[in-house]
Amino acid sequence: METLAPARRRALRAKAHHLHPVVSIGQHGLTPAVLHELDVNLLAHELIKVRVFSDQRDERDAMLQRICAALDATPVQHIGKLLVLWREGPEKPPATAPRPKAAPHSASARRAREPAPGEPRGKRRPAARPTNKTMAKSTPQARRPRTPTARTTARPPAAGGARPPAAKPPGERARRRRGNG
Repeated sequence: METLAPARRRALRAKAHHLHPVVSIGQHGLTPAVLHELDVNLLAHELIKVRVFSDQRDERDAMLQRICAALDATPVQHIGKLLVLWREGPEKPPATAPRPKAAPHSASARRAREPAPGEPRGKRRPAARPTNKTMAKSTPQARRPRTPTARTTARPPAAGGARPPAAKPPGERARRRRGNG
């Protein structure tokens, strides 16, 4: 287990701030399966967060030391139940530049470049434009609510089981509106 320079440790802590824990260590502790998952994730990401569900800080410190010794990782941070580990990734072989493709010389390739019948030679067909493309709006639009339902709940029924008043015949309603009735 190597130690990191303070500047490097600070940079790794800042990088790990936005990460979510990728491995959780539960009630069974540090099993071979957990060590394997930690190794796989260190190979893939180099910098990982681990959540330990243990209430004893001494146990968490011991787990951190065992993980670092078993996987040749470096502890970056231990804050609460979160551990941050770093291990340098394996050396990647240098990528070779792909060779440019040679121009096709087959008859089918020549036919593909020739214009369609009835089309003038020497002119290219215009590229197909998407029809469902929308223009950008010049002014911002008002936000719509996420759900079409009302934000408040419906009123509870009236206390005492009271019923709503019975509907009156249409003639009585009309007289009432006129005033004298």
